[in-house]
Amino acid sequence: MALIFESEEYAERLTRLKSAMAAKKLDAVLLFAQESMYWLTGYDTFGFVFFQCLAVTADGKMTLLTRSADVRQARQTSNISDIRIWVDRGQTDPSRDLKEMLADLDLLGCRIGVEYDTHGMTGRSAHLLDEQLSSFCQIEDSSYLVSNLRLIKSPAEITCIEKAATLCDDAFDAALPLIRPGADEGEILSAMQGAVLSGGGDYPANNFIIGSGESALLCRAKSGRQTLLENDQLTLEWAGVWAHYHVAAMRTVVVGEPSDRHHALYGAGRAALEAIEELLRPGHSFGDVFDKHAEIMDDRGLSRHRLNACGYSLGARFAPSWMEHQMFHAGNPNPILPSMSLFVHIILMDSDSGTAMTLGRTYLTGEDDPRPLSRLSLDLYTK
Repeated sequence: MALIFESEEYAERLTRLKSAMAAKKLDAVLLFAQESMYWLTGYDTFGFVFFQCLAVTADGKMTLLTRSADVRQARQTSNISDIRIWVDRGQTDPSRDLKEMLADLDLLGCRIGVEYDTHGMTGRSAHLLDEQLSSFCQIEDSSYLVSNLRLIKSPAEITCIEKAATLCDDAFDAALPLIRPGADEGEILSAMQGAVLSGGGDYPANNFIIGSGESALLCRAKSGRQTLLENDQLTLEWAGVWAHYHVAAMRTVVVGEPSDRHHALYGAGRAALEAIEELLRPGHSFGDVFDKHAEIMDDRGLSRHRLNACGYSLGARFAPSWMEHQMFHAGNPNPILPSMSLFVHIILMDSDSGTAMTLGRTYLTGEDDPRPLSRLSLDLYTK
């Protein structure tokens, strides 16, 4: 087995899951999120694009149902010993195989939690699962059971996060000398991703974002690369990735002379980020963080140009997104606790003037002040 962590680490995680299951009075939980399987067992694959489920019973027994292509993957990367296969054929329904497996595990009539809110659970799979299990057991939506356990990072996980942070900074260091008039976005992107991979890191769970000119106002990646102009703006959102653990950052670099609007948006963004740092500690909630962001932006007349979220928790994630469930948005009561890895981004997109400004970095929370996981300056970068 090629496990990332020591066996004691996985045993502790299983103990935490069993306790959470007992608190919910669950006899078993069906995990469909790849990050849940990875966190609990080390199982590392993109095979979750097909029907795949890890069943965990109240006594800690783990049984994986997957396709034949992933059997060796599970054996080499995880501590799962009971691996079962469903076979592709015609109009096959793998949820039937799952029900048979659950019957074999003596779970008929039991209370079973299911991870529904995950990219590993398609609408069709959910429909088939519900149909098969409606008369077999009592189903409860347990989408966030493991997700919430993953919020608090262990010392071993923090080591991975710190390695990811170094790669995050290395990626920006590789990009910065290339940012100039006439530069190709593809070369900048290649340098950033190359720095992560050559440093021993992984592909990110979602694409790096790169956009210049009008596309600097976009918050998502898109196809097509541009050449930087004499006076331009370049928005970058990227992450260092180590053992699937992500540390993200975000910057808008101004090529040429920054406009007054660039300076105004930057000033607001930095003020918001520094004010939020005071809230990234016990005694505050995820919702408090967003409220501070909104307060500062709205006081400066920027309510139309801000977003309705300003960051999220980060950890070990798989495609198509490195974002975890817990986000900084209005009304989120989730408490800030020590040993959380939290990405705060301030995104201001003024479509009226065509001006973009972003600022973001990842923090590790503690009992008091949060620790920035980046060595990069918060100053406005110009080229």
